[in-house]
Amino acid sequence: MNTPSDCAAQLRLHDCPDWLYLLREFDALYRHGSAGGSRLIRAHRKRVRDALASILDTNPEITGRAPEVKPVTAHLGRALDLGERGAVQGMSRALARVSDQLTWEYGYEKVPKALARKYAYCEILGPRGPVRAEKLVLGFVLFAPSTTYPQHSHKEIEESYISVAGAWSENDAAVHAPGSLILNRPGLEHRITTGEHAPCLLAYAWTGSEDRLNQPDMKLSSPRKARIAQGI
Repeated sequence: MNTPSDCAAQLRLHDCPDWLYLLREFDALYRHGSAGGSRLIRAHRKRVRDALASILDTNPEITGRAPEVKPVTAHLGRALDLGERGAVQGMSRALARVSDQLTWEYGYEKVPKALARKYAYCEILGPRGPVRAEKLVLGFVLFAPSTTYPQHSHKEIEESYISVAGAWSENDAAVHAPGSLILNRPGLEHRITTGEHAPCLLAYAWTGSEDRLNQPDMKLSSPRKARIAQGI
């Protein structure tokens, strides 16, 4: 298994096969999954896989980031176990191979105390590495059971989630199971809740301009704005 120091010394993706195989699992998800008849989702899937293919062709640099855990990462092992039983087994196994090298973070300047114990994300490919890229961001979000991820949106960033493990709902509209994809168009307010008995692991992709992907300006919506968005 490659260590961050090994990859930092070798600098290129093809020298770190565990990271390469993980990115190929992303390619498989966005290449072979269904768009469910949606033109917008089909177009988004193509943007993600085309951008990823272009990046892989360049054999990008690897930047060794120090691994970092958050309270929620205590649930990662269970999420990976569940993922290996479900529809996205390859992704779960590939992520397990690098699980001790991941840099988990919050992305917000201020995080509510309750959320800080139940949520974190790690970037796999993008401006913050470890696989360096400017035109696409790929990563994972981990939630503890019974989590509410407050209303938020992403300015000028198109986002998709694909379930790896666990059940979750967005804007109380449906329950999403492993293998399902949901698309959030730029600026769309969305709120995530997770099931009571198991953690939830989501793979995500961001597309947008290089400037915006470098400075995503992540902010949680104010409580009043969130209530208006939900029609309350």
